Amino acid sequence: MGMDMHKLMKQAQKMQQQAQEVQRSLANQTVEGTAGGGAVRVVASGSQEIRSLHIDPEALSGGDAELLEDLILAAVNDALSRSRALAQEAMARVTGQLQMPPLG
Repeated sequence: MGMDMHKLMKQAQKMQQQAQEVQRSLANQTVEGTAGGGAVRVVASGSQEIRSLHIDPEALSGGDAELLEDLILAAVNDALSRSRALAQEAMARVTGQLQMPPLG
């Protein structure tokens, strides 16, 4: 049984190292979220960090701040959702699972 425990610990250590590599890789990958037909674009990293925000000048011409706020929120949420999906897919490759349950 000692050998099995040692093997299990080695496998866990290897999986942890792979997970750390995935996290580093995700920090360098980006996804884009959009809203309003591309009027607002948000780029996020695979580690859920917002990298950039672009607002088409045409979106400002209407003067409707509430609409613009809604578009920004929608684009940010789209980008973060895509980022989480990217991370989930990458971690599934490490764990060998198709999907991981959401954390939190």
